[in-house]
Amino acid sequence: MATQARFGIRIGLVRIGFGGGLLALASLTAMPSVHAQTALQLPALDVWASRTGAGIVGASTSVITAEEIERAGSQGLPQLLSEQAGIQIQHGGAGVNGARDVVDMRGFGASASSNALVLVNGRRFNDFDLQGFDFSSIPINSIERIEITRGNSGAVLYGDGAVGGVINIVTKRGDKGPATGRIETAFGSFRTRQVSGSASGASGPWSAAVSSLGLTSDGYRDNSKLHQKGVNGDVRYTGGEGSVYFNVGLDDQKLGLAGGRRVTNTSSELVTNRTGAATPSDFGNKQGQAYTLGMTRMLTPGVELIVDGSLRRKDQQAELYTSGAPYNGVDTNVTTASVTPRLKLDSMAWGMPLGILTGFDYYHTAYASDRSLNLSSRPYHVYDIKQQTAAYYANGTVALRPDTDMTLGGRVQYNTLSARDTYDGTAPLPFGSPDVQGAPLDRNQWQWAAQLGLEHRINPVLALFGHVARSFRVPNADERIGQAVAFNFPTPTPTNFDLRTQTSYEVEGGARLRLGALDLQSSVYDIEINDEVFYSPATSTNINLDPTRHWGVETSAALRLSDTVKLTGNVTYTRATFRDGIYAGNDIPLISKWTGNTGIVWNMLDKRLVYGAVLRYAGERRLDNDSPNTQPIIPAHVTVDMRLGGEVNHFIWSVAVENIFDEMYYDYGIASTFTAGTFNAYPQPGRTVMVKAGATF
Repeated sequence: MATQARFGIRIGLVRIGFGGGLLALASLTAMPSVHAQTALQLPALDVWASRTGAGIVGASTSVITAEEIERAGSQGLPQLLSEQAGIQIQHGGAGVNGARDVVDMRGFGASASSNALVLVNGRRFNDFDLQGFDFSSIPINSIERIEITRGNSGAVLYGDGAVGGVINIVTKRGDKGPATGRIETAFGSFRTRQVSGSASGASGPWSAAVSSLGLTSDGYRDNSKLHQKGVNGDVRYTGGEGSVYFNVGLDDQKLGLAGGRRVTNTSSELVTNRTGAATPSDFGNKQGQAYTLGMTRMLTPGVELIVDGSLRRKDQQAELYTSGAPYNGVDTNVTTASVTPRLKLDSMAWGMPLGILTGFDYYHTAYASDRSLNLSSRPYHVYDIKQQTAAYYANGTVALRPDTDMTLGGRVQYNTLSARDTYDGTAPLPFGSPDVQGAPLDRNQWQWAAQLGLEHRINPVLALFGHVARSFRVPNADERIGQAVAFNFPTPTPTNFDLRTQTSYEVEGGARLRLGALDLQSSVYDIEINDEVFYSPATSTNINLDPTRHWGVETSAALRLSDTVKLTGNVTYTRATFRDGIYAGNDIPLISKWTGNTGIVWNMLDKRLVYGAVLRYAGERRLDNDSPNTQPIIPAHVTVDMRLGGEVNHFIWSVAVENIFDEMYYDYGIASTFTAGTFNAYPQPGRTVMVKAGATF
């Protein structure tokens, strides 16, 4: 490559450079724990959710219900999740519906998507790439609830990547109530148009549920147009001894990539052309498929077998341009097959309830990516990466006393990796510059996770909880490709995809208070991480960082003033710093120290007229690339959203206004590697309006 990029941004698949060269108050209540049940009853483990946060004692947890999702008025799941304590958001694009947004749990900045594990019905849905889980891919009307478990505790049950926390999206089923149907249409700012529908029902032992979404929007900025389609379905047979189920999810996305707005010491496109596009021709498309087939069987009283398997495939295509000419085409597919049998045991130990979940996880992932001058050219790099993981885990929850519960669990996981790069120097090359072939890598390793959690109920009002845990994260394929060729001007240097596995140790303690109409939860955590994976603009590669530390305080509350009015709020202090090395003591970029929300839901006229509002605050944060902490700072911002809606007979309607005071803000930007005071910012929309109407039947 002839020149080194001066700016880099993450666009799902790759980091790209400008100037030359490819550089590969919402509802929040404390989750019911054992203390909300009878004295000797363990938390229920939902078989459909497979492995949920309800089986983990000693962790900070919360649940977002379907009713809360509907009343929030947010246009995307990331925006809704950011109203929860300990969760921040990065809007790297200017689309709608949460397309390509990044959800950050407990402060991981640029690597946030790889450190928050997303599940759908208890199954891993993070893909083996930088993009992770795309929250816009699942129809919001298909969601029954969202379970949030913060910190390392989820690693035993769910595996690697559960460092900042676990988000489990549980979809609706047809056997949970009477037959229902719903159809809805919406119109909003930037020529946004949406149609969604859902239906569910049961007949004898058979049941089914289906949800779909179609959305199109021009987006806030030039070349930020979004076309999104998705469908989720569930069919199951439930008998006296168990059930058989089949779940399918399909999505298709076409998204324009507008790039950043350039800001220097003497000029700012945020002022002169805020909605313009630095890359008016760039785009990224995605098609996803997910299929799950499973069964449950009661072997004996108190012993249940759950066996399921899943097949997922994600295809992505992106084409990037500079000066009107293409310089990078990316065609990638990721296929993941898994089998996850497990046993759920409920018994008594020393006269107290004992629940054990134990199982075996097997995942096989194949990543194939062609990198070319454009999508119609012969690829000059063909990357082929395969990873297999096999893990055994066991997690037990026991009532030590009527007022004290304990969780103890461990996971042992074996990872096998094969990475290859085939380079064709005769293919059309960006800028005509030669590249080199990355050396092959074969790697086998053992890793482990463990947790010990306790909860003690001092009285019916106050409970104390805490845990210690170890987790790990295996680098993904895009991170390894970013290490395969190190750019040392003017000659690239081959390396071998090699990155060390990230490990972390966490301690957390907190309290839950339930005093009449008030629910309050607060916790303090401290995570020490070794070999955190990070992108280094200085070398144009992904690297393992010097030791880092993440710590903070998360507090949330809900107060029911009356039968019709509920107040919610939270405040979070988050710190993430380097513990050692040349940046020791510096803040890790893209993390706000202070965030908070406050909100109200008011049933003005039962379900016929409901008012909701939420105020969000996100404090200032460092620009991406700014590990030295010397560049300008992304300013803090405050936004207010409001929604008015209701249901009259079978007619449903709502009017939602986001950012009602038209705040001009951005929460993602990337600093120049070489020029102080110069950076690219990604501005977000001002005031937006969405009007919805529909019917239930």
